[in-house]
Amino acid sequence: MNAHDNLIWILICGFASIVHITNADLSYSVLEEMKSGSIVGNIAKDLGLDEGKLSARKARIDTEESNQPYCDIDLKTGNLIIKERIDREELCGEKMSCLLRFELVLESPLELHRILLHIQDVNDNSPSFPKHVINFEISESAYKGARYRINEAHDDDIGQYSIRQYELEKNEHFVLSVGEDTDGSKNVELVLDKELDREKEHNINLVLTAVDGGNPRKSGSVNIIVTVLDANDNAPVFNQTIYKATIAEDAALDTVVVKVSATDEDEGVNGEVTYDFSRISERAKKLFSINSKSGEIKVIGPFDFESNSKFEIRVSAKDGYGLSSDSKVMIDITDVNDNAPVIHLKSLTNPVAENVSPGTEVGIINVQDRDSEKNRQVRCSIQQNVPFKLVPSIKNYYSLVTTGQLDREVVSDYNITITATDEGSPPLSSSKSLHLSVADINDNPPVFEEQSYSAYVSENNKAGSTLCSVTARDPDWRQNGTVIYSVLAGEVNGAPVSSYVSVNGDTGVIHAVRSFDYEHMRSFQVHLMARDNGSPPLSSNVTVSVFISDVNDNCPQILYPAPEGSSFMTELVPKAAHGGSVVSKVIAVDADSGQNAWLSYQIVKSTDPGLFTIGVHSGEIRTQRDISQSDSMKQNLIVSVKDNGQPSLSATCSMYLLISDNLAEVPELKDISYDEKNSKLTSYLIIALVCVSTFFLTFIIIILGVRFCRRRKPRLLFDGAVTIPGAYLPPNYADVDGTGTLRSAYNYDAYLTTGSRTSDFKFVTSYNDNTLPAEQTLRKSPTDFVDPFQDLESPLQSVF
Repeated sequence: MNAHDNLIWILICGFASIVHITNADLSYSVLEEMKSGSIVGNIAKDLGLDEGKLSARKARIDTEESNQPYCDIDLKTGNLIIKERIDREELCGEKMSCLLRFELVLESPLELHRILLHIQDVNDNSPSFPKHVINFEISESAYKGARYRINEAHDDDIGQYSIRQYELEKNEHFVLSVGEDTDGSKNVELVLDKELDREKEHNINLVLTAVDGGNPRKSGSVNIIVTVLDANDNAPVFNQTIYKATIAEDAALDTVVVKVSATDEDEGVNGEVTYDFSRISERAKKLFSINSKSGEIKVIGPFDFESNSKFEIRVSAKDGYGLSSDSKVMIDITDVNDNAPVIHLKSLTNPVAENVSPGTEVGIINVQDRDSEKNRQVRCSIQQNVPFKLVPSIKNYYSLVTTGQLDREVVSDYNITITATDEGSPPLSSSKSLHLSVADINDNPPVFEEQSYSAYVSENNKAGSTLCSVTARDPDWRQNGTVIYSVLAGEVNGAPVSSYVSVNGDTGVIHAVRSFDYEHMRSFQVHLMARDNGSPPLSSNVTVSVFISDVNDNCPQILYPAPEGSSFMTELVPKAAHGGSVVSKVIAVDADSGQNAWLSYQIVKSTDPGLFTIGVHSGEIRTQRDISQSDSMKQNLIVSVKDNGQPSLSATCSMYLLISDNLAEVPELKDISYDEKNSKLTSYLIIALVCVSTFFLTFIIIILGVRFCRRRKPRLLFDGAVTIPGAYLPPNYADVDGTGTLRSAYNYDAYLTTGSRTSDFKFVTSYNDNTLPAEQTLRKSPTDFVDPFQDLESPLQSVF
């Protein structure tokens, strides 16, 4: 390539950057055979686009006419660059105008621009003749000026780079004549300038050169061998100047496309006509053949309408001695529906969030069909069982949009099948499957498996023991579905709930923080929260009721008679008491509940075993028989109170009874707790105090007797229920739910002296009408109770 040619190349490359915009379309001119990476022009500047947003908008170059990606866009600079080598002759053949159509596709929003690329020819092909050697057999009788047609050379280049002239090697017999036919083709002929003389020259060798218009020029040569013969003055003549034929794209092999025919008026060998292609492209050589004898042109290869829809072939007819003529054959290929639509996925948002609103675009589909006209019309569809649809967009683009609310917990993945069908006959279709995942959002709070939970634990449990387990499910994914458990703040009996129970944040297992006491608390409630790890987190609450069951860990507590040491109480039993009369009652309670608080009473020891009996469940002390004169005045009973637990616990107490109608019959009383080692002086003082007190008591008895006489019906002393002072009942022994140890309400009025060693006689008020009321209390000094109870064996006991 010389300096002049380089200058032309530079000018042409400069024209490649000239752009005109019409209706948002771009048009560029570029030379063929440019190197990969060569810049055609800057699309971003020409369209006024922001170069920095090309990548974000997924700018790309698409082509619908060919799958060959000849050009691409540089997303950083916006330049349109050559990606693959472009051969104008391969793409467009002999067409004067060679165009490549591209589409610039931008997303978000979808935008489409057409780009036309004009491929300019360069002088990259040399002229060539159909054959390397041309043989002529010319009679020596040929007259001067006889013309012999030569098949013209062919140059794949066009315009100025096509064949411009022919040059014949200098000789003495022939000159070259080049004319132009009406269809623009060259008519190259050898013209006899000097008669031949076979006797002088049997063969004449000539060189014919075809030169194109490039700079530097390119050329191609052919050897012409002229054999001098005798006279053959008529060349074959075709019956048609131009043959036209149409054949379907799917024509079978050996199908006759057209039959050419030529006649020669000569006879014999000079009139025998043979046919051959005088000019045919390399591509057409693979598709057509000609029968040299019959002139039939047949199909020898498969057609592709989408690649070449027209063929132009030159056919020559030659007689036996080399005279020939040409005819043009034009073959049109008709399209058949042999290409199924092709679905291209241009863009897909995957995964798609489950909270996208209906109508959101999640993908862009492009459909291409290489057929033409009706065979190229395509319809797209999608299956009906998915919440998506295809919306036609620009030209052959479709948007894949949502039609309803997505829910990952119901369907987490979709296999979407898109079907494209053309309108050919029969129609062809193709399908493409898309896998679309739904991205999770935290839209589901944890849900407990039960609306509430109950936990049962025995009292005196160990700290850290397991109470129960709660479970909450969250259908969300990963951290959105990870559940953490916690105890909500609150109070139980004035203390923080966290001081009673704790929960394992991962497993939901609830543990006791402390040991529970049924007697102080029988149940309480805990509020738990299950929270996921989403952002923002979601939660739900549940109530756990903890029920504490009783354990037999409390001994019976005897309320009456009072425990030893607090006071000394003695009850009077009338001598006239009959068998079965209630003389007293042991009152006991148990802090436990249920069968652990079921108490039974038993006399384990008594002064006279056959005189008194006690109710097993009531604790009432009754006489078994009538009291006789022989019975001892002083009666001491040791009563055992036992609960029904396993193992059972018990307590004992002592009951002191005096068989007497009045206190005057009692010679001496002595406090059991009095120390017998006291000095005699103290004893004398006590005896004196008793005497004074006896006188006082006698006076009170007389007053009481007057009151008793006023009653219409006589009442027996101690015949009825025995009451207990209200102060003896501790607050935690209330009979709340019918399972306590007190089976009826008792009201005891007790009058005790304030001195630690002072004892009282109590006339107990009974709610039985037959019981004689007594309102007086006889008070004596400790020395007054020495003798009557000297033989008592055990002190008053009470076990708590």
